[in-house]
Amino acid sequence: MTGGRTAKGGRGSLTWRGKKPGYDSAMNKRLLIELGSLPEEGKAYSGELPETVFDLPEDDATATGPLVYDLWAHRFGSELLLTGSISAPFEFTCVVTLKRFIKTIALDGAAISLEIGNQGEIDATEALREEILINFPADPRIDEADEPEPCEIDSRYLSVDKPGEDGLPTPPRAGSDDRWSALDSLDLKDQP
Repeated sequence: MTGGRTAKGGRGSLTWRGKKPGYDSAMNKRLLIELGSLPEEGKAYSGELPETVFDLPEDDATATGPLVYDLWAHRFGSELLLTGSISAPFEFTCVVTLKRFIKTIALDGAAISLEIGNQGEIDATEALREEILINFPADPRIDEADEPEPCEIDSRYLSVDKPGEDGLPTPPRAGSDDRWSALDSLDLKDQP
């Protein structure tokens, strides 16, 4: 027996890396479900996974808290179905104001299916992570934050059609294409 698994065909117990399963607010490193000890009617699992499971690039959103789960695990033939709720808070940058804000990605009706195969245990951590990540907003806006703020561009940054006394430089006009300059010299006033 190695790493909490039993020999092929044997029955084992639920293996967790971190705290024991089923305890609310238990901070676990992985969600591992031992299939041999899963009751036929299913079993409830709840707890937290550390924000480090997201492992996002530096210029992306930042996890600001744990992934919280409250799930029911039920085996159906060759798959394991996890249903319930999962959530995690993230710090995003607003695409309009460029301000940072906190938004919790919460899925109350999550339904995650995992292929079992010949495995003795299932690591559901990556599936929970992916379910949260695919529900990220495409264009995060601060007016959709946990504590919404107005999502408006600061007028100081809009220098188009503004009087010059506001102190903002006016960007230079884009140069025109010389191929069309001959049309500019045509006098079309007297044309029918």
